[in-house]
Amino acid sequence: MAAIQMKNIVKTYGDGFPAVNDVSIDVDDGEFVILVGPSGCGKSTLLRMIVGLEDITSGDMLIGGERVNDKAPRERNLSMVFQNYALYPHLSVYENIAFPLRLSKSFSEEEIDAKVREASKTLELDEHLQRKPGNLSGGQRQRVAMGRAIVRDAQAFLFDEPLSNLDAKLRGQMRTEISRLQKRLGITTVYVTHDQTEAMTLGDRVAVLRRGILQQLAPPRELYEQPVNLFVAGFIGSPPMNFMPATVKGDKVELPFATVDLPEHVRDGRIPEDTLLIAGIRPEYFEDASVMDAGKAADGATFRATIDVVEWLGNEAFGYIPYEAPPEVEAQLEELARELDSEALRTQIIVALDSASRIRDGEEAELHVDSRRMHLFEPGSGDNLTLRTVADDERSAVA
Repeated sequence: MAAIQMKNIVKTYGDGFPAVNDVSIDVDDGEFVILVGPSGCGKSTLLRMIVGLEDITSGDMLIGGERVNDKAPRERNLSMVFQNYALYPHLSVYENIAFPLRLSKSFSEEEIDAKVREASKTLELDEHLQRKPGNLSGGQRQRVAMGRAIVRDAQAFLFDEPLSNLDAKLRGQMRTEISRLQKRLGITTVYVTHDQTEAMTLGDRVAVLRRGILQQLAPPRELYEQPVNLFVAGFIGSPPMNFMPATVKGDKVELPFATVDLPEHVRDGRIPEDTLLIAGIRPEYFEDASVMDAGKAADGATFRATIDVVEWLGNEAFGYIPYEAPPEVEAQLEELARELDSEALRTQIIVALDSASRIRDGEEAELHVDSRRMHLFEPGSGDNLTLRTVADDERSAVA
């Protein structure tokens, strides 16, 4: 096992396009780090530079403290699991798992057999060792690919969108298996995905990339609750965060449907008066006022709106309020919606409803919004102006 250090990594192609632009990430020994972002953000290119399949234009790649920029992939002692599994169809499961050991010519047949059987037991493949990949399910083939990585005793695991070819149910099962396996082996792992659900459920920390630039590197909860900018806020979360214009008036914020309190930790004049901002409020901070706890009413504002569609999912429901982003924030939200392939960011407000809610399609309802969790973003830069700091938390503790 070994730590992986990426120091000011740049990858520029012949046309001058920077696929990866000055990215620095330290992956601790035994840590599970996710690289996530939309298509073309540079996450797979970065992974390929770690393993040595892509040259590094500038910067330093260190594995176990050793600079490996000029080392061939086989000299880096890393195991990579690909999106398409990369199994040999004419070989049995046993031979597929044993292949890297035979290739190294460093192990006896007894050692190879012991390693293959130990890996197959870990991955519950004992019954399938003599089968061919074509006769296995997608999840079983993925486990074979992981078994081939395990037997090498590599310094780190690298996963390149390993679950994207599986159906939704199997992806959920494999997420759990990969998480358990990584914790049991304690091996350094870097995992690339475009699926933010995978990112939020698997990683110790998540690196969000956009256009080759690292936006934020943080634990999943911090990403969700403290996004540094408009992009991270819109990318992380399902359903996505709601965005709308906002204007600060003293200790209040004027939203299109209500006037709410400015979050307490930023009531110190750091946000200029009358500045047009973009407010971000997650769907779960809206509620059906008719079924909410009475004590919550003071923590925000109540308003009326027509919900044209209600999706009832059993334990929860989502209501959709038609909304067209006004001209003053349309350009910013249109660009974000296009990049994230989500028109919902500028065409509707999504509210999470308690399963006990009796709101129906097309009804006007009384809703409540909890403004304490509201974020305010600067339209130009997209920076989050309401990020909590250590000083903010200390003031809250004293209060």
